[in-house]
Amino acid sequence: MSLRLYNTLTRQKEAFDPIDPQAVRMYVCGPTVYDFAHIGNARPVIVFDVLYRLLRHLYPGPGKASDGSRVEYVRNITDVDDKINARAAERYPDLAPEVGIRKLTEETAAQFHRDIAALGVLPPTVEPRATEHIAEMVALCDRLVANGHAYVAADHVLFDVSSMPAYGRLSNRSLEEMEAGARVEVAPYKKGPMDFVLWKPSKPGEPAWPSPQGIETPGRPGWHIECSAMSWKHLGDVFDIHGGGIDLVFPHHENEIAQSCCALGTDVMARVWMHNGFLQVEGEKMSKSLGNFVTINELLETEKFGGRRWPGEVLRLAMLMTHYRQPIDWTVRRLEEAETHLDKWAYFFGGWNGDGAGFGDPFGTPSGGGYGGGDASLRTVVETLCDDLATPGALTIAHAIDDPQQLQASLYLLGIDLRSYAARKQGRKNDLASTVAPLVAARLEARKRKDFKESDRIRDELAAMGVALKDTKNKETGEIETTWELAR
Repeated sequence: MSLRLYNTLTRQKEAFDPIDPQAVRMYVCGPTVYDFAHIGNARPVIVFDVLYRLLRHLYPGPGKASDGSRVEYVRNITDVDDKINARAAERYPDLAPEVGIRKLTEETAAQFHRDIAALGVLPPTVEPRATEHIAEMVALCDRLVANGHAYVAADHVLFDVSSMPAYGRLSNRSLEEMEAGARVEVAPYKKGPMDFVLWKPSKPGEPAWPSPQGIETPGRPGWHIECSAMSWKHLGDVFDIHGGGIDLVFPHHENEIAQSCCALGTDVMARVWMHNGFLQVEGEKMSKSLGNFVTINELLETEKFGGRRWPGEVLRLAMLMTHYRQPIDWTVRRLEEAETHLDKWAYFFGGWNGDGAGFGDPFGTPSGGGYGGGDASLRTVVETLCDDLATPGALTIAHAIDDPQQLQASLYLLGIDLRSYAARKQGRKNDLASTVAPLVAARLEARKRKDFKESDRIRDELAAMGVALKDTKNKETGEIETTWELAR
């Protein structure tokens, strides 16, 4: 099957042709580990996890990637940053700065991993830390100065934007346009207003390493040089795919390209550049000042959003219901819709309130031999995803699949483990049964004596527990009977 991806660099869909089919290489910008990741941070993590899964499906078998497969997926961790320094000093004032920073970044990275695991995200094949690649950053700085693309000033190493005629190609803006509308740091040591920092001197209490170019003052890297160094180390001079959020196109990705191409002497850094769209919450830009800022962990573990906790599978499906390049409105209604779909699929398998007889090995051969299944099948899901990761179309196909094994395999390709979801729902219902049953009986008694106030009170109490009641009349006795299900 031919994979076609929209390339931000060329602004068109292109057939994907890896440099080496035995080692398909992808880099995605990861978190800066100073605080809990918010739901907007989850979007690129989920989007490129689906692409990673699809690439592994299209390029199966052993290969030359570091894990022995044919797909090398690198997602970095930024663990040196101004925000990290400030947060560590605030949270751990009694610790030495380097100790507090390490403690903060380790704790935050661990929380990030727990949160995205709940979203069904696979680990990348390589997860490099910025602080482990200082040597590569220094080497890039030295190369850029040596070939005239960077200069030393006031203990800084700065990239000379005017030295690269192609600067602005990714964001599709000329240097003159960027200079006219830019809000950039004004510094007397800069040759040009758009020049950006590759390396800077460290202040007391900040992380510091020996500086490039013989600069006596110890320093630390600028933001952009990190990803250039880590991708170079693990993927080489030029690789296949670079991904991230659309907010990174400029300046981060534009500057990555400038650094990498000018230091390594290449025309491109990555052949394909992919960017997911923005996320807003209930029709507004997410911000702490508006009170609509929500983290992945808050969605999973608290009742902050919609008055309840949400399963990771629901959050993931809600993301995939919109094409990755389009903006997404994160709403309670969207999550409820996603949960309804998951519940429908779970019932189809006989899971959750059933025996789960429809569940099979998601990696097994779909029934009917090969892909099979006619128009609505795993094959059709794969073909749809091959059109620039069209997850909404793939989900539409999935709704039409009537073969349990093929449906399970299709959802697994999208990162949704329906068996696990159904089992956890059934387990929760079992745990609630001893509490719910007496309340249901008490409500029936209240109805019989026409104490509707008490009946309504009990119904509200059960609803707050996530329990939905269904009243039916027994055809033989005429008595009202009540059954219950988990509404959430």
